[in-house]
Amino acid sequence: MQQKSKFVLIALLLLAFTGHLAGQQPVTAKEKLGSNTAKNGFKNEDEIRDKFNNWKADDDARAWLSVMGFKPAEMVSVFAQKPHGEKSDVDVTVKTKSAEKTEGISIKLVSSVNGFNQIDKRWLAHYVKMWGIPRDAENALKLFVGEVKPTKQGKSPDRMFLTELAPAEQKAVIDFFMANRAKILHDLFRGDGPHAATWFMVAQKATENTRWVLGRDDDVMKFFGEGPIEITRAGNLKIGKITVQRKGGDGGRDTAKMLQFKINPALLFDAK
Repeated sequence: MQQKSKFVLIALLLLAFTGHLAGQQPVTAKEKLGSNTAKNGFKNEDEIRDKFNNWKADDDARAWLSVMGFKPAEMVSVFAQKPHGEKSDVDVTVKTKSAEKTEGISIKLVSSVNGFNQIDKRWLAHYVKMWGIPRDAENALKLFVGEVKPTKQGKSPDRMFLTELAPAEQKAVIDFFMANRAKILHDLFRGDGPHAATWFMVAQKATENTRWVLGRDDDVMKFFGEGPIEITRAGNLKIGKITVQRKGGDGGRDTAKMLQFKINPALLFDAK
């Protein structure tokens, strides 16, 4: 069924689908945009995988598959698995009467509406190679993550915030991300290869008021990635709704110098 909204926000009462198995009709667009309360929360990605594999008896899984464009009456089998270290947290292979298709789902579990979740974290050198970051922007980012000692006194003796860099260095960073926004968003959210994440799910952990939202990767990239690319007052970088920062923490170990991209996944619950 064609979904007119960019995102599909469904909060299900498990009893709503009782008794409607292989012969049920996909929920209507109005129902997909409804705001109800689910009976149970989601504990982890393993549970979501298992729910897909139990699709014939699981109301949530049948609703997810419907959102993804699969008609229950045409489905023959569903097999879900968890790849390791890939953008997709759960790969779902659906065999219908006419074809077989695999979709990758990136899953973010949230406990509240205010939490932040990492979408990517690597050494700066990896991003330099992956995105072709030019030398001037690379040097500025080395100061930002602390791979190079500060060139002047600032808030930290170990690194420099972007607000502490020279105007030309700040411009080099902003110009790079502006010129390469589409590629960067693709790699942060979807990735490449057989385990690319073609769908993005946000699921609320076990609580009385549980919701989940499932959207196509293109829509999710647009939602989080659109907007100004700018340096924040705190000295980090913002790409739309994405925060780019030094990882920090880790008891002072070198891994604190990694570059990290974060979002608040719960924002998707109110996306229009």
